[in-house]
Amino acid sequence: MVDRIDGVKPIQPGVSKIDQTSRKPQTDFKDMLMKAIEEVNQSQKEAEKAAIDFATGKISSVHDVILKAEEATMTLRLTTEVRNRIIEAYREIMRMQI
Repeated sequence: MVDRIDGVKPIQPGVSKIDQTSRKPQTDFKDMLMKAIEEVNQSQKEAEKAAIDFATGKISSVHDVILKAEEATMTLRLTTEVRNRIIEAYREIMRMQI
């Protein structure tokens, strides 16, 4: 016969394991991905605007233009790497045998 483990109480009938009211609303993966892509797009636009403003003489700091361009480049590289990892994970799942 199986002995009961001391310190572990049985689940009471009618008591849910997870309190649904205390859970935070979860963000869908799609929404999170779309937000990240929009942020990358905004970063690219800001870098382009900074370059145009520098070329037209609206701003004189080359430092700011280079910072914006590097930020845009880094966010695009990060997004590309995340995309590559997602694709690789998908391929790995598809290779699994059931």
